[in-house]
Amino acid sequence: LPMAFRDVNARRHIGLQQLSSLALAGRTLLGPTKSCKFIVDESTNRSTLICSAVRLIESLDLTSAAGQLLNETIQAQNKEFKTGMSTLLFLVGAWSNAILECLQQNVPVSAIVSVMSEGLNSCCERVQCLQISIDDVNKELCSSSVRPNAFKSKTCQIGRDSLLNPEIFLYFQKDISAPEEVIPINSCSHQEGDCNFNKCLVKPLASFGSITSLVKPAGDKSTPVISGSGVIASSCNRQKLTHSRYFSTLGKSHFSSQQGNFQGCLSGQSADPCECYGLGQLVMTLSHGNQTSMKLLRSIVAYQQERAECSGSSQFNIAEIVTCCLLGLPESYSCVSPGFVTLVSPEQATVIKYFQDKPLRILLMDGDLTEQYRHLGFNRPCNVRTILEHPSLQEGRAGDLWLSNMLDILISFAVNLVLVKGNVCENLMERCIANSILVIGSVTRDVLCAFGEVTSAQPVTYLTQLNASCVRSGAQVELWKACDGRAMDLGELVPVRIKVRGIPLLTAVLTTTVTSKMQLIEDQFWTSVYRLHHALNDKKVFLGGGAVELLCLSHIQMLVERPLQPADKNTVKEFHNPCLAASVTEYKSVVLQALASGWKQYLSVVMCNTAKAASELEACTLVDHHLKKAADCGSPSAYILKEFRRGDLLRGGSTPFADHREGLKVYDNVTAKTEAWRRALDLVLLVLQTDAEIITGPKRNQLLNSHVSSEFMFL
Repeated sequence: LPMAFRDVNARRHIGLQQLSSLALAGRTLLGPTKSCKFIVDESTNRSTLICSAVRLIESLDLTSAAGQLLNETIQAQNKEFKTGMSTLLFLVGAWSNAILECLQQNVPVSAIVSVMSEGLNSCCERVQCLQISIDDVNKELCSSSVRPNAFKSKTCQIGRDSLLNPEIFLYFQKDISAPEEVIPINSCSHQEGDCNFNKCLVKPLASFGSITSLVKPAGDKSTPVISGSGVIASSCNRQKLTHSRYFSTLGKSHFSSQQGNFQGCLSGQSADPCECYGLGQLVMTLSHGNQTSMKLLRSIVAYQQERAECSGSSQFNIAEIVTCCLLGLPESYSCVSPGFVTLVSPEQATVIKYFQDKPLRILLMDGDLTEQYRHLGFNRPCNVRTILEHPSLQEGRAGDLWLSNMLDILISFAVNLVLVKGNVCENLMERCIANSILVIGSVTRDVLCAFGEVTSAQPVTYLTQLNASCVRSGAQVELWKACDGRAMDLGELVPVRIKVRGIPLLTAVLTTTVTSKMQLIEDQFWTSVYRLHHALNDKKVFLGGGAVELLCLSHIQMLVERPLQPADKNTVKEFHNPCLAASVTEYKSVVLQALASGWKQYLSVVMCNTAKAASELEACTLVDHHLKKAADCGSPSAYILKEFRRGDLLRGGSTPFADHREGLKVYDNVTAKTEAWRRALDLVLLVLQTDAEIITGPKRNQLLNSHVSSEFMFL
């Protein structure tokens, strides 16, 4: 039986094989140049375009225990970081194959677990030298980048190439010529005179390489006017098709020809011009080539930075960002709108047209607006037995009575707008529309908090709790308008914008004409947002472009070549359990090379996906070449840093932006990357040990007396 166990487990470990097979499907999702996949639902025959490991795993049929563990691991990474899932998925497959090779060579499970765990810990400590603080990154980016001429006035300086919607900033300035080119911003403070926040960002969808001119607001004669024809263009305007002619996001905007005369405000009162470009440039280095999301995020960063300088708030607040997906519009219509943009029914849109430009009384509800809703923690009477929770006679007198009571409450407090966190009763919605009351459901908590802070409205759980302090005035609602000034009617759903003066909320309006691509665009946007969020939280970033992985390979190579003796002090330092040091001496080299093979395959696949190498063999040869040069240099970290700054590291040390003459450096998140490594290895080792436990069948005493007892875990 022990021999049978070894045949099943050591020769063909089922759990590791399942992990390897599942991870194989995500190889094309690795790196900045990803190959999208179509996922087809067999029940509905509807297809979805995906480009992330999360969506891939959600679409696969995970019936095995190993598959379920893989799904939970990826979901945990996604929940905490929203990035690093593709790296995690790939390393799970690579390390599963590497461990299978170790098992083929009869390496004990205990040695694999011990050496790989300690090897990863050692690598994580070693790569800390490649961490760079955000301040140092901003200084380097500001010193190396080319900037437009900065104009100085009483307002703050704004970044370039904004995707801020021109129309939606005309809240207080309605009569500005050429609205598709002018972007005045008026939401810096709650009170008049706190901070003059009239600003503009021009040419929402200009090519990324162009340099946007900053112009004056209408009516301001103290600053010069610059015509659209005076915009300075980049010397490199070539557009590069990366994936296909159908899904390229690098195409030139249809607004490029609309450079007519325009007016706006000059901006800029910054002693150091680099201060206004720091986060914008950092966004570029973390976007990994995703230009659409990068442009949207840069617009958000520019807006929040200007507001932060006036109000003293955080420079980047992820809680103030929401998305609205509009299907049916070209991707060039994507923009950033202050306030809350959402989709409503055509019947609700008629109410909005009635309320156009009128101040509304707003109510916030932190729960469902249904008759059966009970808040969390609600305790039912102990002496009451529930026979039927949801009576089928809801349309009868009891249901009508509840509907009438709720409607009477809303009318008595003169409520015009209700934002509900959860679901809304359809019958109540219809009655509210008939009485010109706009009710919008499925509103996130962050949106409710933003409206609550700026209006001082107190959220309620039930309408019966409503009092005068819960309803506030000042909200306005209007049909959302695209960059060309037209209100959009998309048939079944109509986009609308809810605004309150001084609200910090920003909505990224994401558009596409391809139904299956909508989820992909939203995922890519949030990935870019969270990369910046985690970089600012960590206050440091890793060198990108394969620098960290290359240093791991170099460090493991050094550990393999270092002689390991049981009594050696280095053994105790690298492998903290002295008792295990003697038992793993024989297998240390094999296991460490297995660990290194995961990162080497990672670099090879990324280089192949980005067309930096014609084959994985060529990519591996290039990696080996750099490893040899790093070893000959004497200081691998110094060599890698030098090659990274030159942009020569693995021929991929720069972002794939076609319109930048000089490659912009790539950076990665520190915590997200290292946690992806740890989660991947922890999962593989868990499946390795758990499968060994499950497969074993002999009695405990027989195993204890056998020569393979070291491969079993006894409980």
